[in-house]
Amino acid sequence: MSVVGIDTNIGIDTPSPSGPDEISRRLEAMAATGYVWRLVILLSLGGCFEIYDLFLTGYIAPGLSRSGLLSTTTQAFFGFSGIGAFVAATFAGLFVGTFFLGFLADRFGRRAIFTYALLAYTTASVIMACQTSSGGLLLWRFLAGIGIGVEVITIDAYITELVPSRMRGRAFAVNQSIMFVAVPVVAFLAWWLVPLAPYGVEGWRWVVLIGAAASMIIWVLRLFVPESPLWLARHGRTEDAFRILATLEARGGAAMNPSTSPARPATQTTTRVAFADLFRPPYVSLVVLFMVFNLCQAFGFYGFANWVPTLLVEKGITVTKSLQYSFIVAFAYPIAPLLAASFADRFERRWIIAGACIAIIVFGMAFAQMTAPALLIVCGVLLTACNTTMSYAYHAYQTEVFPTQIRAQASGLVYSMSRLSATFSGFIVAYMLKEAGVTGVFGLITAAMLIVVIAMALFGPDVRGKALDTV
Repeated sequence: MSVVGIDTNIGIDTPSPSGPDEISRRLEAMAATGYVWRLVILLSLGGCFEIYDLFLTGYIAPGLSRSGLLSTTTQAFFGFSGIGAFVAATFAGLFVGTFFLGFLADRFGRRAIFTYALLAYTTASVIMACQTSSGGLLLWRFLAGIGIGVEVITIDAYITELVPSRMRGRAFAVNQSIMFVAVPVVAFLAWWLVPLAPYGVEGWRWVVLIGAAASMIIWVLRLFVPESPLWLARHGRTEDAFRILATLEARGGAAMNPSTSPARPATQTTTRVAFADLFRPPYVSLVVLFMVFNLCQAFGFYGFANWVPTLLVEKGITVTKSLQYSFIVAFAYPIAPLLAASFADRFERRWIIAGACIAIIVFGMAFAQMTAPALLIVCGVLLTACNTTMSYAYHAYQTEVFPTQIRAQASGLVYSMSRLSATFSGFIVAYMLKEAGVTGVFGLITAAMLIVVIAMALFGPDVRGKALDTV
């Protein structure tokens, strides 16, 4: 029995019947149609650029080092002239975006923030690619990270509110698979361009600019994605919410029979939840659990993902070969979540997360001991597959446990801890790599994953099959 209970209607004054509750029930009964899946795919395509930007951190690191802008390691622990500082700037921006700005999607809507957060990222990335000093590079990397942080929280809340619970695990698995297509793309571009300087422009700059330019596809995608009906209902726009819901049902051939459809419920009165309320009962137990989880999982995930080329170089492999091997490993990112979709809704999220973390420990320590290129690639692929399985599960998990009116803000709060962890992980990994080598890095990852396993096994709430915002 989980110590932490789940009640997505906590803190809400619910007259009966209510608009949001009726919408939630009808969303839950909606068929898993091709139209619903198309919406998941469109949102996931938007998320591709978030993943592209996150993972270029590691793949362009050798290019940044070769250019003289940054060094692989530094003498000081918090050295701001090394790759660790670039990783830290990325995740410091993500922390600000998720911790302080998660409320934007709750206040202004999923659709609007989905669009404008990517616009902010694009602008900052283009400017970053033009920098010639380490200070300017880190500043604009930090600002780009803020845009990405807001975007990832918005997409998670968006998908959670558009699909019924019985397919939510598969929806997030497909979401992660599509988003992670960006990883082999950025790995290939880095492998191809980083060692070169096309038209006199350093290859790493091309990698950044290509991602920023492609992200403008969001302006097209937003035209085909409706606002979340649950968000609209929670903000008093009941008629708009029911109109979109009717469209979703009609596209799926599951519109309600007029003879059985209830009259439009009155707008539900909700109790506004302030940021400080998240640290009081009944929310605080969930917030603390997922804060601890995110602090630890990010160290395991990004301790490997952002350092693959560098870790391979430390094992005696050349820069060009390390980028080639990293490109091969990167194919596990989109493939693994698709395979995980086969069991995504059959087991509770917490057990999927715990199992993935145990496998990360096993394959991580194996990677640390291997030297043969073929074995390193195999271990890297398996380790990546486990990381992505954990990723899809917790992205669904940490949004569905909170009610709609605070979903983005609460999930942003807890998710920000992973950004904070990843910020310092850049310095910690760089220091450990210098002092204890690759084995020391994976020793730290093992400790972090063990904490995740214990937290999920003992305190994780059960969510499988439970609708959002229902009485």
